[in-house]
This record gives sequence, structure tokens and C-alpha cells, in this order.
Amino acid sequence: MSRRGNPRQSDIARAAGVSQATVSYVLTGKGKGIILDSTRQRVLDAVAELGYVPNVAAQSLRGGRTSLIGVYTFEPVFPVSADDYYHEFLVGIEEQAVEARLDLVLFASTQTPDGRRSIYASGSNRLRLADGAVLLGLQDTDQELERLAAEEFPVVFIGRREGVVGKMPYVSLDYDGALAGVLDQLHGAGHRQIGYLGDADRTGPDEERLNGFLRHSERLNVQAGEPVLVDAEQFDPALVAKLIADGVTAMVVESYALIDALTAACTAAGLSIPRDLSIVGLDVGRHRAMAPGGSHIEVPRRALGRRAVAVLIELLEGRVDREYHEELACLPADNSTIAPPAS
Repeated sequence: MSRRGNPRQSDIARAAGVSQATVSYVLTGKGKGIILDSTRQRVLDAVAELGYVPNVAAQSLRGGRTSLIGVYTFEPVFPVSADDYYHEFLVGIEEQAVEARLDLVLFASTQTPDGRRSIYASGSNRLRLADGAVLLGLQDTDQELERLAAEEFPVVFIGRREGVVGKMPYVSLDYDGALAGVLDQLHGAGHRQIGYLGDADRTGPDEERLNGFLRHSERLNVQAGEPVLVDAEQFDPALVAKLIADGVTAMVVESYALIDALTAACTAAGLSIPRDLSIVGLDVGRHRAMAPGGSHIEVPRRALGRRAVAVLIELLEGRVDREYHEELACLPADNSTIAPPAS
């Protein structure tokens, strides 16, 4: 044996009485229909006896399957606490990988000295150590993604991507359907003037939600007014009095930081939720709740993580193409902070 406890394919070949090429065919699965069953079994017996473990890095470089799935994030997310935004995504990714009997590789070495992350930090595609990768996060770069798309390396994004990466697989949320449900709920409760409170620093998902709000407000003939886009830290409590004076009876709010700011301002102004103002949140963490309770759509983050891994497996097996896109429904908001407008 070449090194104690670390046999090579040549050691397996000698033990099984076959060529090293035969061992390679058996281990990569390329020998089906070519290698006799009896020969294949001798190779597998030698593998078990010698305790052979494949060199996944070398196998990946040769273009073989490693049974490794990469997890690449565009910004640092590990470790995360249970109430972190990314926690449920990662739980779903792990659950699906365990179910599929695949190992996960976290690509942390892609972080550069300035804190940014680059798939090509080492000069080549680091993700190639795995069969494919799930990508998540917001701070991506078009140049790197265009290069990744040109290489046709198997990846699946969590979240909608446009442009060149719109032609790459992703699993995202049906925000349009979610906003349709929210506006239908508020309209059904009697609200005809509904405001929108969003973050000043806009992302793709933020714009999807705002567009859905405006589209379904028009569908229901709801007076939406001008969206209020502010940072939660710079939220002006006087804004609440202006909204009430303008006749707004309900607010749709993008983030839980803004919900906290809005509810605190309402409390300071002596306003009751939902008697004086109904509120629906569009993205509240599993372990964060609005005071005093709070209606919000439920974003299925764990399901998104699971589906991303499942779609990646389907991509590797040729069951979906590279332009496959899938949207998951959000669970509707409850009515804990929705009430008819005060008369």
C-alpha cells in the first residue's frame, strides 16, 4: 500500500487482480454494461477491505461526480443564530442534502482580504471542487456571474436573478401572489387607502414586492399614495400623524426593522393597532414578531433551501435545463393586526 491508511486505486487493482483502468470504471460508474458483475464485485470487495476513500478534489478536476454539493454565499453568513435571516435557508439546504445522501462544502476560502467574496479569488472557479453549488446572498457581481454562466457550471440560486443570470436556474418566491393575498385581505376588511413603507436601500426582492403592491392596489381600486421609502434608523415618528391625517387606514411594511419603528411610533402617538391602523408585514423572521403580535406573510425559507438542493440534483441529472425557474408560494398573513377602518 502506498501510504498507511490511504490506499490508492493501484492498490485496489492489485488486490482485485484487475487493471487500474477497470478500478476507475467501477468507481466512477462508467463501467455499467462493460465490466462483468463478478469483476465489479471483486473491485468493490477490495475497496471495502482496504478502506479506500476517493480523493474528491482530484475526482472533481477529472470531471467525475464527487457527491459533494457546494454552498456559496456572496456575503459572510456563518455562523448564524436561530433568528438570523439566513438560518432557515441553511437548515433546508442541510435537510435536503442529508435526504439525498450528499455532503455539503462551504466555500469560505473565497473571501478576499477586503471582506468581499469571489468565486475566482484563486484565479479559477473554486466551486469546481463540488458537483454543483447552491448560491445565496445579495452582493453578487455581474462579471463573475457572467463568467460562471459561460462555463456552464451547475449552480442554483436562491432568489430571482435577472440579466445574464436570469438564464441560470433559480428558486424564488411568488411575491406577486403574496401581495395579491395581502391586498385582498385588507380590501376585504374595508380598507380603501393603504400605504406602503419600504427600505430606502432597495434590493431586487424589495422591488418585486413594491411592484406587486402597486399592481394589486390598482386592480382593487385602492388609493395607494406615494410609497414611503426610509431607513428604519431614520424613521420620523411624525410620519404616522401625516399618514393618519391623509386618511391612510392600513400599512404594508417591507421589513421587520421598519415594523418595529412604525409600531413604536404608533404607541408613542397613542394610536392602537389595529383599531387606528392595520399593519401587514412582508418579511418577519421566524423568531421576531411585531408588537402586539403582528400579521405578516410567512416566507418559506426552509422550503426554498430544500428546493434549491433538489433542483440542483435535477440539473445534474439532466431533468431540468439551465433556464429552469421555480417560484414558491408564501403563506398568507393572519388577521392579528388587521381590523376594519375606524369609523
